[in-house]
Amino acid sequence: MSQAIIQYDFDRALVFAAGTLLIIGLIMVGSASISIADGKLHQPLFYFNRQLIFALAGLAIAAMVLTVRLEVWRQLAPLLLIVGVGLLMLVLIPGIGREVNGSRRWLPLGPVNIQVAEIIKLFSIIYVADYLHRHHGQLHGSFFKVFGPLILLGVAAILLLMQPDMGSVVVILSTVLAMLFLGGARLDVFAALMTIFAGLFAVLIWLAPYRLQRLQTFMDPWQDPFGSGFQLTQALIAFGRGDWLGVGLGSSMQKLFYLPEAHTDFLYSILAEELGLIGALSILVLFSVFIWRALAIGRAAELAGQVFGAQIAYGIGIWIGLQACVNMGVNMGVLPTKGLTLPLMSYGGSSLLLTCLAIALLFRVDLETRFPEQASARVKR
Repeated sequence: MSQAIIQYDFDRALVFAAGTLLIIGLIMVGSASISIADGKLHQPLFYFNRQLIFALAGLAIAAMVLTVRLEVWRQLAPLLLIVGVGLLMLVLIPGIGREVNGSRRWLPLGPVNIQVAEIIKLFSIIYVADYLHRHHGQLHGSFFKVFGPLILLGVAAILLLMQPDMGSVVVILSTVLAMLFLGGARLDVFAALMTIFAGLFAVLIWLAPYRLQRLQTFMDPWQDPFGSGFQLTQALIAFGRGDWLGVGLGSSMQKLFYLPEAHTDFLYSILAEELGLIGALSILVLFSVFIWRALAIGRAAELAGQVFGAQIAYGIGIWIGLQACVNMGVNMGVLPTKGLTLPLMSYGGSSLLLTCLAIALLFRVDLETRFPEQASARVKR
């Protein structure tokens, strides 16, 4: 029994998809950042080395998380969300939170900056999964129970908007709404919530001139290609240069100080330029496999009567899939610009560490669904 986790037959498709995305991400971060790192820091592999360290740390964290029972996470769920909201408050305090490009989203911790938005995404999923576990079977018959988990999440959303970080708010609320629907919320309640949130987002866009400008730029980036449309036009040029097979790994022109944030938000554009349409489509396929396996694990857990585990799997699959779609959509010019990373690939320690933790939770759900006795015995040792 002590070797249960070692002998556990991991979901091979999920391992392949997540592992391949992580490896390609490391390679592309190195390629996309080499010129920027050399020009600014005189260390061509600076960002690659940091991302590699984060990846190894993420794998170590994942290995530890895999040994923790889901019941422990369920009991900690309310506390985790409260801690997450507290961290969001700390970010907004001058002198504590770090401001970059007009946004206050980071907590400095020595040489590392923690992006609290990434933490609150996962904590929100765990909290809602616990809520759905406790109120299993009650959401369909009660209009008000659907609104229960939205109170604390509404506080978190307001704090995120104050940073400002509307992209993370969209991802969190969309994921939570999907979880509530899968958890048994009536279709009319779900539709009402969707309408309310869509109206609120429309108002927020209208009230903030820079958000409205982003929307207008997204509609026609070539109207001001050297101003507000610069990022998007450069990203589209990268896609155009990539053609079918790309210009070759390391041969991108757009990363040479043309495309801002080439190794972070717009990594997918550089990948499309260097690896072509085939490479870009391959990433889409890998994320599709990841989402498929996450939802399949969630469905298996639901059929086994494990509501909390099922909702964790659903939430993680929807979150990572949605964020990947938004990031790639922004890069391709089909969605307005948002500062969201491409999970497992874009440069950023907080995003990578939290994604690795989330994937470990996915494997834990699969482990407790298929081998509940072995999982319990392994943790008790």
